[in-house]
Amino acid sequence: MKPTVKPLTPARWRDFEALFGSRGACAGCWCQWIRLPRKEFSAVQGAGAKVLMKKSVLKGEVPGLLAYQGKRAVGWAALAPRETFRRLESSRVLKPLDDRPVWSVPCFFTAKDARGKGVTTALLKAAAVHAAKKGAKTLEGYPIETKGKKVPDAFVWWGLSGAFKKAGFKVAARRSKTRPVMRRSL
Repeated sequence: MKPTVKPLTPARWRDFEALFGSRGACAGCWCQWIRLPRKEFSAVQGAGAKVLMKKSVLKGEVPGLLAYQGKRAVGWAALAPRETFRRLESSRVLKPLDDRPVWSVPCFFTAKDARGKGVTTALLKAAAVHAAKKGAKTLEGYPIETKGKKVPDAFVWWGLSGAFKKAGFKVAARRSKTRPVMRRSL
């Protein structure tokens, strides 16, 4: 069954919370690691990160999208203008390609029982639609390429390049063997 995708809103906060669980998806991240410089994230990791995300959602911001199987949220994708994700500023591999304004989809989380079932691809396709409605002309992501090797699920939160390709993204730059910058025109 193809998942449905909806923006994270205050009405869907409990679904997001249930998907991320008591550990905040990965080590208390609550999708703040990519949004904050290292020192700021370290200060809020865990409960503080959850509070920051909830405040953002309650203010009416849409920090990302949820994928649903029936009524259960099974996937997450962070989505916003690139400058929202401040951790990208310090990356040699993921630094901006040009001065074009882009939206980024840098982070994913999928429930264990829903992995390998097209959730990320569905999220990416919906992200393109959502970003275009907000005026974005380009959507960018930073997946990893496993080169056929098994990688623990915890290390693929950037997404996998195969899902990006299925969602219409193309490699725009490659500064690392396993970390392309992929873009989709909207």
